[in-house]
Amino acid sequence: MGDEKNLRTRVHLLRHGQVEGFEQRRYNGQADVTLTAVGVEQSEAYATRLKTVPLAAVYSSDLMRTVYGAEQIAVAHGLVLHPDARLRELDIGAWEGRVWTDIQQRWPDEWQARLDDLVNVAPPGGESLLQMAQRVRPVIAELLERHAGEELAIVAHGGVNRVILLDAIGAPLTQMFHIEQSYGCLNIIDYWADGYATVQLLNG
Repeated sequence: MGDEKNLRTRVHLLRHGQVEGFEQRRYNGQADVTLTAVGVEQSEAYATRLKTVPLAAVYSSDLMRTVYGAEQIAVAHGLVLHPDARLRELDIGAWEGRVWTDIQQRWPDEWQARLDDLVNVAPPGGESLLQMAQRVRPVIAELLERHAGEELAIVAHGGVNRVILLDAIGAPLTQMFHIEQSYGCLNIIDYWADGYATVQLLNG
């Protein structure tokens, strides 16, 4: 029984590389935006960063900004990439592709309502942070069960990663922006069979 409790599953959680339009405060949401030249370099560096890690599997969102980097890892390890639409970024609805200043002008009431309750209020036609968390959490639970005692890589998005990390440290979704997720960053989370999790690396 003791050995079962000490069973560790390690997740190498990455954010996709820099994307076009990064210099603007913009919601990309689930739009298939392209990587910049820097973003491509960051994504191609994933394979080198994880070269010595004995990965059992590689997963990602199905959006191309995450798939590109995840494929670099998968190929380097002789693995097949498993894209999953449930790992997509927050569905930002009518605000997709729009800069913040435009949204504030066009939807001032909705903008303020979401600021007041980020967890439960969704943008027009989109999903709330809680709804996004509710689609991401089952994926992580499935992967932890499927790869118990192994190591795996997941390439996802800033919002998705924050949810996973907050859950790992037992923090509420209201603390979403107390965690930074830079383009191309790496996080390492150890999950133990008794349900305990430890963040070994954050935004590295």
